[in-house]
Amino acid sequence: KVKAGNNPDGIVYESKTQRVFAFNGRSGDVTAINAKDGSVAGTIALGGKPEFPASNDKGSVFVNIEDKSEIVKLDPQGLKVVAHWALKGCDEPSGLAIDTGSHRLFSVCDNKTMAVVDYDSGKTVATVAIGEGPDATAYDADKKLIFSSNGENGTLTIVKQESADKYAVVSTLTTEKSARTMALDPTSHVI
Repeated sequence: KVKAGNNPDGIVYESKTQRVFAFNGRSGDVTAINAKDGSVAGTIALGGKPEFPASNDKGSVFVNIEDKSEIVKLDPQGLKVVAHWALKGCDEPSGLAIDTGSHRLFSVCDNKTMAVVDYDSGKTVATVAIGEGPDATAYDADKKLIFSSNGENGTLTIVKQESADKYAVVSTLTTEKSARTMALDPTSHVI
């Protein structure tokens, strides 16, 4: 057992530092945990309520800040905030997926929008219409597909990555209302 902040929610492992990062919703911070021995390496204030995180496993961790409509970029080694990037046109981002090949982040937002962000510059390069009440998102690198689970209207939006900056909705599947949490098996490509 490791003591984290208040209301730990999202979690991500960063392989370069071999640390686990637990994002704490109510305390607005992240607890960095050394995976080898479970010791706390430190706590980083985020300046808002964190949602889903992602790691590029090359020295950067990213997290959506729901109440500020932004992405925070972290230095997992130095345990500090590197940047705050505003997500223009994106209200209350929750799910976050990553494409390390094209250096893109996919934030799903409460106003039925997916924001595609260049994780080197922090610039939004595209937006895509998705369903209502998204929570989770996943990226299938082999198929070049991004998935958004939209619990409020019970759909799964499937977006095709045509290039690093061009995206199009290819299908919207009916799931069930409140079906928000999701995982992707990258081998079988099953959601």
